[in-house]
Amino acid sequence: MKKEKPIRIAHIIGKWVGGGVEAVVMNYYRNINHDKIQFDFICDSDSTNIPYEEIEKLGGKIILVPPYQHVFAYQKKLKEVFLEGEYKIVHSHINALSVFPLHAAKKVGIPVRIAHSHSTTNKKEWKKNLLKQILRPFSKVYATDYMCCSELAGRWLFGDKTYDQGKVYLLNNAIDLEKFAYNEKIRKSKRKELKIDDETLVIGHIGRFVAQKNHTFLIDVFNELHKKEKNSALILAGQGPLMEEIKDKVNKLGLSDSVKFLGQRNDANELYQAFDVFLLPSLYEGLGMVAVEAQCAGNYCICSTEVPSIVKMTENIEFLSLADNADKWVERILATTNKKRESHIKEIKDCGYDIKTEVKLLEKKYYSFKK
Repeated sequence: MKKEKPIRIAHIIGKWVGGGVEAVVMNYYRNINHDKIQFDFICDSDSTNIPYEEIEKLGGKIILVPPYQHVFAYQKKLKEVFLEGEYKIVHSHINALSVFPLHAAKKVGIPVRIAHSHSTTNKKEWKKNLLKQILRPFSKVYATDYMCCSELAGRWLFGDKTYDQGKVYLLNNAIDLEKFAYNEKIRKSKRKELKIDDETLVIGHIGRFVAQKNHTFLIDVFNELHKKEKNSALILAGQGPLMEEIKDKVNKLGLSDSVKFLGQRNDANELYQAFDVFLLPSLYEGLGMVAVEAQCAGNYCICSTEVPSIVKMTENIEFLSLADNADKWVERILATTNKKRESHIKEIKDCGYDIKTEVKLLEKKYYSFKK
């Protein structure tokens, strides 16, 4: 009997820069049944950090297209790619910009066109997000189906009415819980690697150096903390356009010996083990997946109130306003130092964030489109 070919799904990633959206898609791709479902990743040609080797080893393809800013060349190439791949499903992860690839998909007759909302926006970034706001009303024009990472993200892109009608499928940003579980052995080895002793209070953050992540305020908080607790360190993992600006600020504050810039990393699960407190002072988030990972690893998490409250899955997390000064954040950091470190796998699994469970639901969803 001839083996049935897997369903091949075209995933529109946009610019692959090692951010949270790419991590979510890869989490699902690693765990999905590759005999039944395959992902092809359509990325802008100016992407960085695409894991070519891993994707190809799992049977997927990486297809580069002109950056979406070159809208006509982008549309033309996408139509060629869609026709050549004979896709029946296109799944776009670029929020309000999904209108462009889904328009191309409709033009060539692809029957299932998924728009997936991974984020929201913030008034402080109105210039950057002006295009988002302009395109948001068109988010449903070419999409046949809607997905989101959280209720907040779903309502933001697709509207309250559509969400309340049950038309938006909530796909949790699930993780491999065992991979992120607290491990004392890894903690010791990672701190040794980072040249940090056991007694140092380590503040951690993993995220792109972009305005959304609010590194400027994060440095202000650490600066005040370091005045009160000299034996403290800040670890920043990630890259992005504002990295040099933040490095310059650290230098001017005389914190260079206490702040480590690690760049893009593939060992986030191990880095969480080395942290004591995880800070996420974002201006906005669709979910804030790093806070889920950090809780799983037993970090105490302090997030801004702009991070959706749904991310609270354990008692190891609290939310502070960005209107509060840095001293308030420092006060809460210092209040956590005696908390017992342990994993929180069960609580996070109960909230629906176990990849092994959630990937089965996604498989079922994809198969429902064949009917």
